[in-house]
Amino acid sequence: MKRVSVVTINFNQDKITEELLDSIAETNTYENLEVIVVDNGSTVNPVPKWAPKYPNVKFIRSEANLGFSGGNNIGIKPATGDYYFLVNNDTEFSPGLVQKLVDVLDTHPEVGIISPKLVYDFDRSLIQYMGFTQVDYYTCRNQAIGKGEKDTGQYDNFLGQTGYCHGGAMMVKRETCEKAGLMADNFFIYYEEVDWGERINKSGYQAWVHGGAVIYHKESMTVGKNSPFKEYFMNRNRILFIRHNAPAFKAFVFYIYFVLMVVPRNIITYIKDKRYNFIGILFRAVWWNITHKKTSTELGYTINKVS
Repeated sequence: MKRVSVVTINFNQDKITEELLDSIAETNTYENLEVIVVDNGSTVNPVPKWAPKYPNVKFIRSEANLGFSGGNNIGIKPATGDYYFLVNNDTEFSPGLVQKLVDVLDTHPEVGIISPKLVYDFDRSLIQYMGFTQVDYYTCRNQAIGKGEKDTGQYDNFLGQTGYCHGGAMMVKRETCEKAGLMADNFFIYYEEVDWGERINKSGYQAWVHGGAVIYHKESMTVGKNSPFKEYFMNRNRILFIRHNAPAFKAFVFYIYFVLMVVPRNIITYIKDKRYNFIGILFRAVWWNITHKKTSTELGYTINKVS
């Protein structure tokens, strides 16, 4: 039986993280499992109160917030599993989830990473994710398969390849990480799993999605659905993704598209919605890419600085 290391990150969401840990304890029947929680620089360190409450969980405290990519990388390094199951702390497990994903990785050597079907927790009849199409380098856009559909069982028997796995829940082989590397720390949050997926695909592994395995996702519990923080990193990392992955000509076309189409459209939307501060945030995101190397780990803005 392969060993599975569940890795999740907490940032000022103690109750949400506890709900995840409780759901794992209540639903999981896979025996060879370890759970690792990385506290990513929360204002108040929750580890002392958690340690006696969850004695079988391994807790790691980072004094700085290293984002989704950095936090997961910290959790992976001490993990002893053959497979790493990276899950958002705002998820809850369903019965048999781990076993179903393990069965696929055990029997399909070509699969390097796999996601379950993600379902919205606020309405468990609504699908969030059943796969992604490949990113179009000219626009840095792709499509989420199944998003917003009523779950009538139409994907329950689907098992197959997808463009990328979903950062909310993805199980990856240790050997995949050894060959493709870990996530790029400088993405911090957003696009990091897609960038990682590009490297995994290029290293010779396939990304799959399992429609019969389900995880429930509360979505955006940490950063908010329309926060300045999210707006900054979504724009910053969209450009950074192209810098990391696109061939020169396609990248050039994207930059023209972004400047002539995306920037004006976003500004009009910000004005319409009376989010005037987002205009400056957009330009900060662009300026970061102009003034920093694509491998730079200098983020420039933390959660408290983006406003």
